[in-house]
Amino acid sequence: MKRSVLLLLITATFSVAASARQSTTPNTPTSGFRSEFLRGWDDLEKKVVGLAEAFPQEKYAWRPGQGIRSAGEVFAHVAAGNYGYMRWLGIQPPADVDMKTLEQITDKEKITQLLKRSFDHVRQAVLRVPDSDLEKPVKMMNRDGTVREAIFFVATHQPEHLGQAIAYARMNNIVPPWTAERQAAQEKK
Repeated sequence: MKRSVLLLLITATFSVAASARQSTTPNTPTSGFRSEFLRGWDDLEKKVVGLAEAFPQEKYAWRPGQGIRSAGEVFAHVAAGNYGYMRWLGIQPPADVDMKTLEQITDKEKITQLLKRSFDHVRQAVLRVPDSDLEKPVKMMNRDGTVREAIFFVATHQPEHLGQAIAYARMNNIVPPWTAERQAAQEKK
């Protein structure tokens, strides 16, 4: 009986916490540019973070040649971009993120946590931007752009580094998690 009550309390607590988390998130659009962006963003996050987690710590220092980013530097660069590009929208990185040293971090755990937080940083920024602001002007790389273009830029730039990380993984006999999942499903058939 006590176990049942305890289990019920734990379940209720997680349910209330999940509801509270959803209610504090800005309204998620169900159509339009931001909705489409966020669907793709969720997939990109799953792949980048999953691949970062699949790399063993000792491979974070691996690089394909002199003067080319290491695996860990690629993942840290993605996090830096996620924080940096949102500056174009006037949204600064969290106070505990040092943009000057972010790409110098080599610890896998720290990098994967930064990646997760940086993807959420972009998600929250996009959720805060109303559709009516998408055409507002912003400065991007010393030129004029729009809020939509800044969001589009992060959506097209970060997959470039996912491709780079996939190549690094393949060169190190690391199977991307989504490929491993597909292979496991095919083996079950």
